[in-house]
Amino acid sequence: MHLSFLPQAITVKLILSHWYYPAARILLIFLIPVLPTGASKWGQCLSNLRNATWRESSGIFSGGTDNHGHPTPLTNVTTAVTYDLCKIACGSGPSSGVSWLTFLDQFGAWVLPWLALVSQLPFGANDKYENLIATLLTLGSPTLAAYSLALTVLNGRWVAKLFTTWNYHNSRNAARILNTLQQAPLKVTTDAALLASLVVLPENDKWWAELVEWLDFTHTWSISAAMSIVWVIIAYILAVIDSIVGGGAYSLHPSGQSIGSLWLWLLPIVAGWLQISPECDSKRLQNAINRANRIAYVATPSDGPELASSKSRYYAISLRSDHRDVLRRDEGCTVPIYNYARFLPWAQGVEIIAGAFCAASERVDHHISVDPKVEWVNPSNPYSLSHRNRTGTQAQVVKYCLLERESQGTHRTMWSSDVWSRMFTASVFALLLQWGTAGAAFLISLLTPTTGWSRKQFPRNHVLT
Repeated sequence: MHLSFLPQAITVKLILSHWYYPAARILLIFLIPVLPTGASKWGQCLSNLRNATWRESSGIFSGGTDNHGHPTPLTNVTTAVTYDLCKIACGSGPSSGVSWLTFLDQFGAWVLPWLALVSQLPFGANDKYENLIATLLTLGSPTLAAYSLALTVLNGRWVAKLFTTWNYHNSRNAARILNTLQQAPLKVTTDAALLASLVVLPENDKWWAELVEWLDFTHTWSISAAMSIVWVIIAYILAVIDSIVGGGAYSLHPSGQSIGSLWLWLLPIVAGWLQISPECDSKRLQNAINRANRIAYVATPSDGPELASSKSRYYAISLRSDHRDVLRRDEGCTVPIYNYARFLPWAQGVEIIAGAFCAASERVDHHISVDPKVEWVNPSNPYSLSHRNRTGTQAQVVKYCLLERESQGTHRTMWSSDVWSRMFTASVFALLLQWGTAGAAFLISLLTPTTGWSRKQFPRNHVLT
């Protein structure tokens, strides 16, 4: 029987990563402190071996081995015992209870600093229960948290690159808005020239500018966030030093280095979200969209542009509010860890908006007005366009924002560009982060050999005779 064993936190961690239901997650977290570790029997076991009381009744006169199973004398450098000797000296029944001292010591040194770091994660759901579930989901599934983080970064780079290729009005503002709305259930409506009007009409320039400003609220770096990360790093380093210098190879209990390594994934996740600073407050997102849509204009069949709110309750860009469908419930929660659920519909919405900007930009490059009867006016500023060239009827505005292939009847694919490559890259990053930390924890537990019994139990070089 080898004296080193897999820490219970690894087992519980793996259970949490595959247990979906929130109630089960909460139950498991509260059960962690009372899971038996078997540590309370080690003292009595070693005491029996030291006193050699097992020799009188068993007739066994040896039983010590090294880490490779070779017989050795029972001394303070013995690392293992045979199974027969283990049953006689230590008993074959279950553990007698929990070593609370060991649990509290390792929990305070290795786990508590990481749990304190969870408070720096971005949350923004209306329901506090949803925020709690998102917290447990992050703790229980680091792969999912890393996947959503990687997707958010890759999507931001993709949107910026996509919209910088065009020089049409508000394309830069559109890129910033769409990047921000990764944390929201984006809904794009093209009917009744709503989207085309939003892109083309000069009356909607204020819509883009105001929405960028109203969406500019962030959960970013602060003194408290930076100090939380510094504290976790310092606590981890001190705990590692203490496990080496203080306990060392002669400690009765396994060091918590594997537990500390198990939680290292949380550091890049927290730092990544703080750097991205996602706008995920659901109420503020909805209020910003509603305020902007009050000043949105739409082209009419014959007269000039009118407020979209006077025509219908639909707008070009809005947020889905009906989430009664259980399959799309995660999509409606604005906590960033659910970005994985919004990825495909968000990317498809971005492609639709990008197509409108692309078509308008191509026609501007050819000096084509929205109304073909209006002569092109060369502006004094090359980065601005004359309002006369951006005004037209509903049909003209819609045609202006149609790509050539769409005007010929070719429909857009449901998959956005580079969607598979971004999914693959994010998956690789998430798996590397998960198994780079959990895998290291396994290796620390499984490959760190026991180097000796406790000096408190055996004097140096003492041999049982």
